[in-house]
Amino acid sequence: MVATDKVFAGAIPEIYDRLIVPMIFEPYAQDLADRVARFKPENVLEIAAGTGVLTRAMASRLNAETRIVASDLNQPMLDRASARQPEDSRIVWQQADALALPFEPQMFDVVACQFGVMFYPDKVQGHKEAYRVLKPGGHYFFNVWDRLATSDFTQVVTSALEEMFPDDPPRFMARTPHGYWDQKAIRDELSAAGFRSIAIETLEKSSRANSARDAAIAFCQGTPLRNEIEARSPTGLEATTEHVAQALMQRFGSGVIEGRINAHIVAAVR
Repeated sequence: MVATDKVFAGAIPEIYDRLIVPMIFEPYAQDLADRVARFKPENVLEIAAGTGVLTRAMASRLNAETRIVASDLNQPMLDRASARQPEDSRIVWQQADALALPFEPQMFDVVACQFGVMFYPDKVQGHKEAYRVLKPGGHYFFNVWDRLATSDFTQVVTSALEEMFPDDPPRFMARTPHGYWDQKAIRDELSAAGFRSIAIETLEKSSRANSARDAAIAFCQGTPLRNEIEARSPTGLEATTEHVAQALMQRFGSGVIEGRINAHIVAAVR
């Protein structure tokens, strides 16, 4: 991981929320929220809440007495999330580093993380922090993307960027979002953090965008790929986005586009 992989600021939060979330995150947020709700927790910690897609899904399912602390490393993402969420006294928004959570031990019945674990510089330390703040018998749920080859849109985007920048292609998507797919490594690192009863399920969904152009904007301008593109070509963001859009259109057609995507759903018990 490089430093810019964790930077979700500037124009990124709005584009991310408007285009990326419905395209790839929404279906998995509904699934993860269902899994959390089955245990009827009283206190939930969400890590890497982003713009709140999982927060909203959990809030719609959990009891009126349930308390949700929704945290993220990037305050601009939380600002976007809290602005989108209807007033709900159950939810507290809090900036927090997943590797040094500002909470007392054994505070939560459930810790949940929607596509955030891949960003941890130290995976075992992040899992240890989740373990520390969970009550005995508490549940840790997270999802991570499978390998890049299982994501149709992302694979095309990555290849198109290799064409634009052959000497130094942006590798954010392969390096970080799709960089934590090895199930054995995940199990080993959870075990090292103290977790037991580890279960991993691979779930295939469809990613959809209203157009190839929307999908290109989503990836190139609404994720930290933007930081890499602008570092290589300070005035080339629009041209790069258009190149990616053409590649997506050539593969998936005009109008609404749809592609396969896979994620691992991980559950562990303290």
